[in-house]
Amino acid sequence: MKVTNAEIVISAVSKKQYPNDQLPEIALAGRSNVGKSSFINKLINRKNLARTSSKPGKTQTLNFYRINDAFYFVDVPGYGYAKVSKTEREKWGVMMEEYFQTRETLKAVLLITDIRHEPTRDDIQMYEFLKHFDLPVVVVATKLDKIPKGKRAQHIKQTINTLQMDKGDLVLPFSAETGEGKDEAWGILKKYL
Repeated sequence: MKVTNAEIVISAVSKKQYPNDQLPEIALAGRSNVGKSSFINKLINRKNLARTSSKPGKTQTLNFYRINDAFYFVDVPGYGYAKVSKTEREKWGVMMEEYFQTRETLKAVLLITDIRHEPTRDDIQMYEFLKHFDLPVVVVATKLDKIPKGKRAQHIKQTINTLQMDKGDLVLPFSAETGEGKDEAWGILKKYL
């Protein structure tokens, strides 16, 4: 997909702030610093529309990015970062639950994981949470460029097995560095838009 227009519309903390133009939404969920912002930036060919940070826990709101006036990427707060207070984490949890449970324009969730490592307990919990609400899930396994080509299949299999993924769910190996997986990502996303 050729992206000609991409902008952040709002950083929302509650339902009343969500955009109400009824465009389809693709949410991105994942651990802090797993590469959600880098994924968005690579897909839309921008260096820093979605802010990347070396400090985990930076995204503390639901960030709505309108793409080509046709749909939104919604970046949700990263999970699993210990240095954020328990109260703050609980607030994020409530905010994310409200979004995932009530948003009618949400078409799919990209669960971003790091292909180099086995999915964490938090990743498993998020996958199960999304499945519980019957949300379509695509697992995007980032940092593909860090894995030798000969070991990729084994890492993908580890992701599928650890998450106990449903048969129809996809794992998309992806590298924000090289762009590998970008065309496949757009191919998958188009099915939901």
